[in-house]
Amino acid sequence: MSLPRTNHDLSNMNAAHPDRREQLKKRNPINWHLKTPTQGPATLAIKNHFIAMVGEYVGTVLFMIFALGGTNVANIPTTSVTGATTAGQDGTAASTANTSNLLYIALSFGFSLAVNAWIFFRVSGGLFNPAVSLGMVLVGALTPLRGALLTFSQILGGITGAAIIQAITPGTLNVRTTLGGGTSIVQGLFIEMFLTSLLMLAILLLAAEKHKATFIAPIGIGLALFVAELLGVYYTGGSLNPARSFGPAVVLRTFSGYHWIYWVGPALGATIAAGFYKMLKWLQYETVLGPESDGDEPTRPAPSSGTANTNTNTNTGGYVPPHDVEKGGRTLAVSGPGLGDLLTEGPNEAVFDLERHPGPMEARLDKIETMLSQLLEARPRPSASTYVEHPSPPHQSINGGYAKQNVEYAVPHTRDVGLDNHNHNHVEGQECEHCLGPDGIRGHHTPFSHGAAGAGPRDHVDYIPANKY
Repeated sequence: MSLPRTNHDLSNMNAAHPDRREQLKKRNPINWHLKTPTQGPATLAIKNHFIAMVGEYVGTVLFMIFALGGTNVANIPTTSVTGATTAGQDGTAASTANTSNLLYIALSFGFSLAVNAWIFFRVSGGLFNPAVSLGMVLVGALTPLRGALLTFSQILGGITGAAIIQAITPGTLNVRTTLGGGTSIVQGLFIEMFLTSLLMLAILLLAAEKHKATFIAPIGIGLALFVAELLGVYYTGGSLNPARSFGPAVVLRTFSGYHWIYWVGPALGATIAAGFYKMLKWLQYETVLGPESDGDEPTRPAPSSGTANTNTNTNTGGYVPPHDVEKGGRTLAVSGPGLGDLLTEGPNEAVFDLERHPGPMEARLDKIETMLSQLLEARPRPSASTYVEHPSPPHQSINGGYAKQNVEYAVPHTRDVGLDNHNHNHVEGQECEHCLGPDGIRGHHTPFSHGAAGAGPRDHVDYIPANKY
């Protein structure tokens, strides 16, 4: 076996391999599930950083245009269902808060995030939020450098989006985040913290944590923001995003004395959500329900012939690890159908030393390979009763055409029992009418219409040469 040359080679090794064991020793219960960043040329790294920054900038601009535009429409007095007004930006009139415009604002933010995150999900991650970038760095999904670059792009995108919506719409924007409903600064801080923690948890468990529903994660993330905005818009303006509050404040050149809560609150919420997520990973939360389906269950080692019956359990696929068996012979269900992190072959000193089981794509490929092998084994093979055709020189007929080629039956005429295919007695050396075909030639018999050779009549006759009698 050739020695590993790169970290990629080590990652593909079994946990029992000595080199892989040395690599796993450098991991701990906090970062065991993280992958080592792929190394490459500096030019490639710079290009990837640039693409990610451009994706986050454009995505944040589009997110802000539609979210802030919807918020501005909801705050126009003429669109209010109540018609009541209050003081707005720069002395303008704005509609008072009511459930209709609060719902409109929440829908604008939720749908704008869902659509734009879905668009840029595979370009830069579709974060559009410095607080979310902080949370992704804390859990190890982003490097600190990438997180800092994305944060810069998001803040710049928030300013650009607010400037664009200010330029293309008449009047003054009424989209700044302010405290309302008698909310104090401390209350606003904690409201922003809890609302952001909900959004951060949705991103971590739906997008950062890969599973079968990852491709529709933007829907869940957009719904999380929608639910958070239903509560937050009335009391704090529903920021959850420093770029969302900072952009309009820069464009309108108006900063509240408590503007800092829209930075500290989301940052605290992202930190709490990241810590909770790390705790779930440290506790191996996957053991509660097991894999998503039976098809994802990894192959477990079969018990040896000398293993006692106490190591088998039909509820866990026929195998229970020895350490799960109690002294009295009873077993306890410690997980769902099974989990590769705990049941993969390899040392079991700690769960974070073990390899993760193959993902759903590998499981599907294994299924396809198994099905193909079964189809190859089950395909029909030529049997002893199958006839074969031997080409022979064509015989010219009276009409100038050519007669059919002679056809020989693969099974020779049975002589031991003295029976031909008409089930009559045949005496060696004597002609009988049963041995003559319809054209008077010996060895020609009527076509098959049944039996193993096929179903239904054919346009040929089975020919048995006379020299086989």
